This record gives sequence, C-alpha cells and structure tokens, in this order.
Amino acid sequence: MIPFSAHQDMNEVARRLVWFEPPDKALANPARFLAYAMTYGTHDDMKIIRRHVSDSALREALTQAPAGVFDPRSWAYWHVRLGCTDVPPLPERRIP
Repeated sequence: MIPFSAHQDMNEVARRLVWFEPPDKALANPARFLAYAMTYGTHDDMKIIRRHVSDSALREALTQAPAGVFDPRSWAYWHVRLGCTDVPPLPERRIP
C-alpha cells in the first residue's frame, strides 16, 4: 500500500487513533493505520477516511493487518461489510 498524502483531516484522525506516535509516522504505514481505524475509529472518523480510501484499499488492509490490532467483532464486521463471504481467522502473533 502507498502511504497517505498529508491531509489535515487525516492527520487529526491519526492523532486520535494512533495516539502513541506522530500522525505522519502512523500514516506512513497505511495497512496498520487502517487496522486501527477499522477497530477503534468512530463513524465520523471513517467518513473522513472513506474520502481518501477505496473499498479495495480497505480489503488490502485486511489482508495485511498486523496481529493484535483487530478485535473479533471489528474483524468480522469489516470482512462482511466489504463483501468477503468467508471471514478468515484473526491474524496471530508468532513467537519463535
């Protein structure tokens, strides 16, 4: 995925959702940022994000989702919302 270009509205969403790092760093990893947004974002947050992100980008973010971000409810919701009939298991952390 290509990092998001700088938009004030996206920076504000990133600042709220990924509060533990600067917005530019959060937006530099779109799959991770979208995973946080799809899990913790409000309806208003997602309205802003949807102005900049297509359904195909959200589907791609689901396939690249990092382990430990999604909760089961959000994981299932976004798969169904984006037309995926089979919901795969949540991503898992692998400890060597």
